[in-house]
Amino acid sequence: MTRFSGILLHPTSLPSPFGIGDLGEDAYTFIDFLHNAKQKYWQILPLGPTGYGNSPYMCYSAIAGNPLLISPVKLLEDGLLNSSDLENLPNFSDHKVNFPLAIETKTKLFHLAFEQFQTFADQDQKTSFDNFCHSQIYWLDDYALFMAVREEHGNKSWHQWEETNLVKREPLALIHWQNHLKHQISYHKFIQFKFFEQWSALKDYAHEHEIEIIGDIPIYVAHDSADVWANQEFFELDPDTGAASLMAGVPPDYFSETGQLWGNPVYNWEKLAHTQFNWWIQRFESLLKLVDVIRVDHFRGFQAFWAVEQGEPTAMNGCWIKAPGAELFATIQHKWGHLPILAEDLGVITPDVEALRDQFGFPGMKVLQFAFGSDNGNPFLPFNYGRNFVVYTGTHDNDTTVGWFDKLSGQERDRFLLYSGGICPAGIHWDLIRLAMSSVANIAIFPLQDVLGLDGTARMNFPGIAEGNWEWRYDPAVLNQPLGLKLQELTLICGRSS
Repeated sequence: MTRFSGILLHPTSLPSPFGIGDLGEDAYTFIDFLHNAKQKYWQILPLGPTGYGNSPYMCYSAIAGNPLLISPVKLLEDGLLNSSDLENLPNFSDHKVNFPLAIETKTKLFHLAFEQFQTFADQDQKTSFDNFCHSQIYWLDDYALFMAVREEHGNKSWHQWEETNLVKREPLALIHWQNHLKHQISYHKFIQFKFFEQWSALKDYAHEHEIEIIGDIPIYVAHDSADVWANQEFFELDPDTGAASLMAGVPPDYFSETGQLWGNPVYNWEKLAHTQFNWWIQRFESLLKLVDVIRVDHFRGFQAFWAVEQGEPTAMNGCWIKAPGAELFATIQHKWGHLPILAEDLGVITPDVEALRDQFGFPGMKVLQFAFGSDNGNPFLPFNYGRNFVVYTGTHDNDTTVGWFDKLSGQERDRFLLYSGGICPAGIHWDLIRLAMSSVANIAIFPLQDVLGLDGTARMNFPGIAEGNWEWRYDPAVLNQPLGLKLQELTLICGRSS
């Protein structure tokens, strides 16, 4: 049985001179670091265009790419920008994303690149763009129209647009706005063209260096998204207002005493089933063109999901509703055979959820930060693992390992120290990495913050808090040779290198 390891890092956390990580040179340098450190996987978060709160789990599209990840330097290399366009940039922080300033700066550059493309693109470039638009027509036309109309309406959510015929997608209204916003629609298609072009080149480079990418597919999509607007029949919506009549979330858990009320509309699974789950199949197919393995976020929602009625202020007053996950995955399996899926099976997990996971052989997840708060029956303790799991020191929703340890209660801290044999001279983060590496789990993944030994100020996300997340970035100097050699040495001794 093969054993591998890898690092969790969202591309927005990469260094770059444009205020947010992108698909430029530093993304390639990170792949070099993974390769030299004998890692196999680069795990990322969802790649979609972010909206409220800048969360990659609340995107304007389930398939489109995030324009903020496009590298202006690559556009310069394509002849779509001039070197003078990249001068006099704002004084961005190297350690945090300033989303408003990064959006303002990059959007200006993208519009310059689009005008340059429209004016000077040669026939080969135009053909490539046309081919891209044709191959992606099943989602791109709706997405580009949605973004253009949304901007025209002051970035209001689609169900708040004044034109009822547009909200309801009546054909004459769609034709009118397609003609009225032709230039803006073309711009959004062009931006997606460049995102997919740059991502494809980066993925090819990763494969050349024997690195596979673990992507992430959120179970839900944002209410304010092209997906919900274009496929209203597949979601539980108020027929009069278009608002979510049943909202997604989770009941009270480790992260929140009142649960998490996400606000996404839940699915009308009956209507999805009548289409042989075609919408879901397109989502998986599209993502598998970008990544090698898919982490299915909130996997338990495919067995049963927590639904909260419109108007509830928290997720406490909800109910569980059965979902046809087995039928969905059987349909996908019949189409493709083996499914390169990893199940995020954290939270309120029942035997039915585990049975669904095991029915299709999906690896589950183990998180070491959850292992020491109870007795020896704790399923997150390494001696309770099976092989078909992915073990994490922590995820993007956890504190960093250093931050976690600093906040541990006396009993939980004592249990950890007794189990691990004390804190090694290199630091608590290497203790947890070593526990993950030496476990029987086939795959071990660590957030880069843990490899670097950073404290809680480097945390990526606080679940249940809508703003101020997803901002952490690293300085390029930290990925040095000694760090790579230390990670390589541990990887080799734990048998996680091919």
